[in-house]
Amino acid sequence: MKNVWMIMKKELTRFFTDKRMLISIFLPGILIYLLYTLMGGAMSDAFMTEESYRYSVMICNPSDGVSSLLPSLPVDVVTVEEGELSKAQALVSDGTADLLLVFPAHFDQNVESYVTGEGTAPHVQIYYNSASTSSGEAYSLITSLLGQYESLLANKFDVNADGGMYDLASEEDLTTMMFSMLLPLLLMTFMFSGCMAVAPESIAGEKERGTIATLLVTPMKRSHLAIGKIVSLSLIALSGGVVSFLGVILSLPNLMGDMGGINSAVYGPTDYLLILAIILSTILVFISAISIVSALANSVKEASSYLSVMMVFVMLASISTMFGTAAGEGIAVYLIPVYNSVLGLSGIFNKAYDLSGILTLLLSNLAYAGIMIGILTKMFDSERVMFRR
Repeated sequence: MKNVWMIMKKELTRFFTDKRMLISIFLPGILIYLLYTLMGGAMSDAFMTEESYRYSVMICNPSDGVSSLLPSLPVDVVTVEEGELSKAQALVSDGTADLLLVFPAHFDQNVESYVTGEGTAPHVQIYYNSASTSSGEAYSLITSLLGQYESLLANKFDVNADGGMYDLASEEDLTTMMFSMLLPLLLMTFMFSGCMAVAPESIAGEKERGTIATLLVTPMKRSHLAIGKIVSLSLIALSGGVVSFLGVILSLPNLMGDMGGINSAVYGPTDYLLILAIILSTILVFISAISIVSALANSVKEASSYLSVMMVFVMLASISTMFGTAAGEGIAVYLIPVYNSVLGLSGIFNKAYDLSGILTLLLSNLAYAGIMIGILTKMFDSERVMFRR
């Protein structure tokens, strides 16, 4: 263990005293938080008007029945004559006004005398500007109002008309749905990217510089060298992964804004411990696999080109849960590398995980990491692999 600790100390000291490495590890999480927060604010500004905003609505041939309902809406109404319709349409087009509502002459009398299915029904025209947020919202308000007015004319029954709460989705349901869709993909991407940022430099980089030879001739077991590198690189990658994870968790409520109903408090300590365990085991698998690829490569650039292909497969596995779950497929799916971690994270975020499945994926990940550490040890023993050009 002394040799393992020596290798770990060397790697940790090298990375955590290198300002450029620290920036590459921790900056993504900070940028994620800032970017998602700014995006949330920008989307709120772009797609939602202020609560105090009053919509500018022009009406031609006002309807007494509809006008009686307008005071319930935040609208300022201006009456226009039929000869001014072109000018009014231009005002909506250039954003000066939000909406133009044109009723046919004698609309109320025609509606009252109209028999459904006989002749042509009175036609109301609504002009709006879909490129304007306020105009689009005004259009939705007025069409909803006209639908309400139409139902009042022949009101045989009501649907959800008493203002009660009929949407039974709780805040927890909304949070778990959103997190289970987004976070497995984001976490797997962050973890693999963090491992890619450190492992190739530690192994392929030392091969490229020739310093790996010094380590290989020291009186230590090659297995101790492999374990020391993988554990230290895992700790470094975990640091970056945790920062990125916190950046996502803290920024998602800001990103979703008023549309979200997001509250990460629905998850308890057990959930977070299981997530951390999956992250740790997955990082061990990633670091072990990337270390093997890095040992095969002669330079960091060559290793990065190989790993970009691996990244595609990781992302494909990460988005798989968006198209369905593993419910009913049995425990065997938790033995599939990478995919098992995606399933476990998705299940925890969805509050519908199988504890036996989580345990299976943790044990299988540790087994895969152990097998790859053994392979890496054999590679360190091979002069043909470590010193080829």
